[in-house]
Amino acid sequence: MLIIGVSGGTGCGKTTVVEELCSQLPKTAVSVLSQDAYYKDLSHLSREERSRVNFDHPDSLDFDLMLDQVKTLKKGQSIECPTYSFVEETRLSKTNSISPKAVLIVEGILVFHPPALRELFDLRLFVEADTDERLLRRMRRDLSERGHDLDKSIRRYREVVKPMYDAFVEPTKAFADLIVPN
Repeated sequence: MLIIGVSGGTGCGKTTVVEELCSQLPKTAVSVLSQDAYYKDLSHLSREERSRVNFDHPDSLDFDLMLDQVKTLKKGQSIECPTYSFVEETRLSKTNSISPKAVLIVEGILVFHPPALRELFDLRLFVEADTDERLLRRMRRDLSERGHDLDKSIRRYREVVKPMYDAFVEPTKAFADLIVPN
C-alpha cells in the first residue's frame, strides 16, 4: 500500500489536489482519510462550549485513533472511520467503512504534525496558497457549508486559524517531499 499525506493551510486546495490524484487512479485503487473525521467527540459539551474549541490545534484531534486506523488499513484490514459534523461541531454516531486499497491518501492541515503518523507516509505533499486566497476560501466555506456568520468566520480566522497555521502547520512544510503551489 502506498500512503500519501497531503497537508497545507485551511483553504489552500488540499481537497482539489486529492480529487485530482483520485481522478488519475482507478476508483478501486484509492481510499481517502480526512483528518476532519478525527476531531475528538465533544458531544458531552454544550453547543456554546463546542463553539469555543480551537479546532486548529493538534489537541483537538484524536491522532491515536487516526494512527491506529492507518496502521490497520496498511495491514490489509478494513476500518470504521468516524464522521464529524462541522455544523454541530461534534462527532456523529455514524461511521464510514473504509477498505484497504493500493493507495491511501491521508489529508488535513495537521497530518504532518505527529511524527508517528508522518513517518507512515511514503510521499508527503504540502499544498501552498497565498494567505489572502486561503482566507477568502475559508470564509466562503464557513458561510456556505458550516453555518457560520461573517463575523464569526473573521474572528476565528484572526484569533485561531492564522496563529495555529503559523505555529503548527507552516513549520511542517519542512517535512514535505513536494510542495504543490496552488
